[in-house]
Amino acid sequence: MIQGHCECNRVSYEADCEILDFSHCHCSQCRRLHGAAFATFASIATDNFQYLSGKEDIKEYASSDDLKRVFCGNCGSNILVSLNDVPEILYLSMGAIDGNPTHPEAYHIYVGSKAPWYEITDGSVQYDEAPPEL
Repeated sequence: MIQGHCECNRVSYEADCEILDFSHCHCSQCRRLHGAAFATFASIATDNFQYLSGKEDIKEYASSDDLKRVFCGNCGSNILVSLNDVPEILYLSMGAIDGNPTHPEAYHIYVGSKAPWYEITDGSVQYDEAPPEL
């Protein structure tokens, strides 16, 4: 069971499933929206996700034509990203997940646009853009 919540605790959720995919995104949008060198996401099946509280506080932002970012309208915590072309998968922001759930090995995406002041040193697989379909 994966559980998470926003900083102000208005929005909480759970997903009764395993993490399918685990990535660190270095694109400029993720860097700006997360205020960090990269954003880490855990992908899960959409059918396994449910809000426990705060659904009325959820706000959405279409940061591009093909994806939507979901966040708490009160505190601004990033909750998840959904892709229009892949509605069966959600990408949960690891910053809002409680604990340390089991996950597959991580990899880095959009490394071609990473912050020039950040050096990746973990030895994980890196992709200049999106990863090949897994």
